[in-house]
Amino acid sequence: MRPAGSGSRPATPGVAPPRPVPPATRPLPVWVALSLVAVAGVASAAQGAANGELGARVGEPTLAAVVNNLGGTLLVALGLVVLPSMRTGLAALRRARLPWWSYLGGLGGAAIVVLGAYVVPVLGVAVFTIAQVAGGSLGGLAVDRAGLAPVGRLALTGPRIAGGLLGVAAVALAQFGQPVGELAVGLVLLAVAGGVGVALQSALNGRVSAAGSAAAGVAVNFVVSTPVVLLVAAVAGALTAPPASWPDAWYLYTGGLLGVGIVAGLVVGVRSAGVLRTGLALVAGQLGGALLLDELLPGGPGAEPAVLVGAGLTLLAVVVAGRRTRRR
Repeated sequence: MRPAGSGSRPATPGVAPPRPVPPATRPLPVWVALSLVAVAGVASAAQGAANGELGARVGEPTLAAVVNNLGGTLLVALGLVVLPSMRTGLAALRRARLPWWSYLGGLGGAAIVVLGAYVVPVLGVAVFTIAQVAGGSLGGLAVDRAGLAPVGRLALTGPRIAGGLLGVAAVALAQFGQPVGELAVGLVLLAVAGGVGVALQSALNGRVSAAGSAAAGVAVNFVVSTPVVLLVAAVAGALTAPPASWPDAWYLYTGGLLGVGIVAGLVVGVRSAGVLRTGLALVAGQLGGALLLDELLPGGPGAEPAVLVGAGLTLLAVVVAGRRTRRR
């Protein structure tokens, strides 16, 4: 007979009782997680500015990507030494026996970094950004529907579709007036594919973090993405003719640090809110970060009203996409 007030269920014969989830590994409340993702979006805007300037100064965009990923990998190596959660998380991954493809999320991040280096000079930042966000929204809807993220399968509802479309429209508004390059259809489709890759990256890294820890998810991301970036840079010849001198400005080398924060924010967000809403919150943070950079940097153009409205509409898209979401 069960004692009164015990609140426990009788064990089912032949079925092991579920193991309790430690508080440190449980998903955060949705709005806490999305707030962290928005902060990661601000870091993403700063990372893009730093990597873009570094690539321009050394004359080779892929070298900036190499510096970015090597910096992140060094931080991961340091984390293995000082963070018990990373070591225990990686040990848990060995026991979890996830499918091999679960560890390939870093390929999506490597793909968008490489694509950006070669596609942005042709399409322009505005078209590339809109196409990438469109791909991220499409990929987020598909990935959530397939249940690849640890939050489970999310139905393809009207509010989620409306939220994705509103997010793309908000980014298009924010890019209004920006210079447009050559509208090559093939490159636009590549940018869309890069956005889909980022959605897959978020989902797969989220699966890894759910099985291990957020720190383990970040480590796996950089271990997978850095060799790919190095290979692309080697094929492009960027490693055979390094620049004669490197810039002295310290902030140009912060891309790796910011990248670690971005990936950490994404794995936290995906576990709580799914891929679509996490992607939209990241974009809202990116637009907000762009506003701050334009206002604070010397010689900046100042805050653009279109970017401000776009950031607000993207936050609204996060709210709309979360209405009446059904889990399966």
